Amino acid sequence: MRIGELAALAGTSPRALRHYESLGLLTARRDHRGYRTYDEADLRLLRQIRTLQDFGFGLEETRPFVECLRAGNPSGDVCPASLATYRAKLAELDAVIGELSAVRETVRRRLGQAEAAVATEPGCAFSPPAARAGPAEPRRG
Repeated sequence: MRIGELAALAGTSPRALRHYESLGLLTARRDHRGYRTYDEADLRLLRQIRTLQDFGFGLEETRPFVECLRAGNPSGDVCPASLATYRAKLAELDAVIGELSAVRETVRRRLGQAEAAVATEPGCAFSPPAARAGPAEPRRG
């Protein structure tokens, strides 16, 4: 199949395929007229790349999975390098979740403090501009 057909089947663009090719993630063969040609194995590689990208993996992080498929394995995630990449991504996600949880706790605590202060203090003198402006004037057309 040609580049446009492969791109359509994979839900991406020919430009993205050329980029993957420039990174060595996808290898095109050339027909007698010099056009790039691909086969079902290339579609499997591309689907693996796209799935991993949907999970938040960068293109370089997809390389072990691509190489695993190229080695003839039925899946890109059965090789030791793929498993190591999964472990690294999981550790990265756990770290981000930890950071976000800490931020969430800080915001929750500050909200609680602010709500307690509002309950004991008179109303705030500041009100947002939209609240001060009153009802909007109807448009005249």
